Amino acid sequence: MVFLIIAGSIITPLLMFGLRTYWEQSRLFLNLLAIICVLLFGIIAALAILEIIKDNTVFMTNIHGLFLNPVFLLTSAYIGVYILYRLVVLTFDETVKKER
Repeated sequence: MVFLIIAGSIITPLLMFGLRTYWEQSRLFLNLLAIICVLLFGIIAALAILEIIKDNTVFMTNIHGLFLNPVFLLTSAYIGVYILYRLVVLTFDETVKKER
């Protein structure tokens, strides 16, 4: 499982970069998906924090229940991979500009 997570973190951003290169419309799709994921991620986290404040619970284990939410995990995984993808794009763009 550890290997799958590490390999996925390396391969997926590279595949996204390749998709961006060969299919122009994928840029819009990947960006919109990132916006949706950030919104869902923020809403789920805010609602969990609101529930803890409302219930007046201060135990740290209550907030860790958030990690059981599959939507939270999926959105955060995409955000992480998307950030790596954008770093690859930024690095590529800076390299191309230096060569000119």
